[in-house]
Amino acid sequence: MLRGRESTNVEDQRGMGGRGLALGGGGIGTLLLILAVWLCGGDPRALLDQLGGGTAPSSQTQQAPQGQPNARNDDQAGFVKSVLGSTEDVWRKILPQQAGKQYQDPRLVLFTGQVASACGYASSATGPFYCPGDNKLYLDFGFFNDLKNEFRAPGDFAQAYVIAHEVGHHIQNQLGTMGKVQAAGNSNEMSVRLELQADCYAGVWANYAQKQGLVEAGDAEEAIRAAQAVGDDAIQKRAQGYVVPESFTHGSAQQRMQWFTRGFQNGDMRQCNTFGR
Repeated sequence: MLRGRESTNVEDQRGMGGRGLALGGGGIGTLLLILAVWLCGGDPRALLDQLGGGTAPSSQTQQAPQGQPNARNDDQAGFVKSVLGSTEDVWRKILPQQAGKQYQDPRLVLFTGQVASACGYASSATGPFYCPGDNKLYLDFGFFNDLKNEFRAPGDFAQAYVIAHEVGHHIQNQLGTMGKVQAAGNSNEMSVRLELQADCYAGVWANYAQKQGLVEAGDAEEAIRAAQAVGDDAIQKRAQGYVVPESFTHGSAQQRMQWFTRGFQNGDMRQCNTFGR
């Protein structure tokens, strides 16, 4: 992915996290279930509560890396700012045209260790996530290593997809979709539809990023691999060796790939109505 304009809506809190949150036991299965939340925009507090994580100190809490750079213009931050800038340019144009609503830029918070948000405290093990309470995206760069190594989804456009998916949740919040899902009771089915729509919105962004000349050969395939890698079935199979479809909350690998591809191919957010089926 080629770089374009860098957003100024980025808060760099790296190195300010201190001690992380204790996650409790669970081994690799627990870790993989936590990884599932990273791309799904859900409330990280719910998963932590279920795992018994809480906020108690632990001898195995995560620490901010030693020597964390203080410079705000390092290469990785520059990449994220460029992706966010592209989403701003795209949605400032698309949302008024296709939804009749002015786009309000979200802010993206970079952090290490742990972070406080309007949705509560979260450790680096629960990011990236979107918090509707403060209209902010939260990201720890350590996730990108896991995306590459744990999920076998390398590439800068796969990383861009992660950000674009969380921006998709911001759009759902602006349009009131999140509120409607919450009012409906947050059933698994509704949660899946919400996540698939965010995938589709990420595809819509990718369509326009391609028109901006930011997409190189093979970029879309990186995003599709990432979408497939975080399907509920793929994660459950890795975590526990079998799949329980009725427990899905984010969509299968096939569904996530299909909805991202749909948005990418047509560039029309009106084709992302996952709730109309």
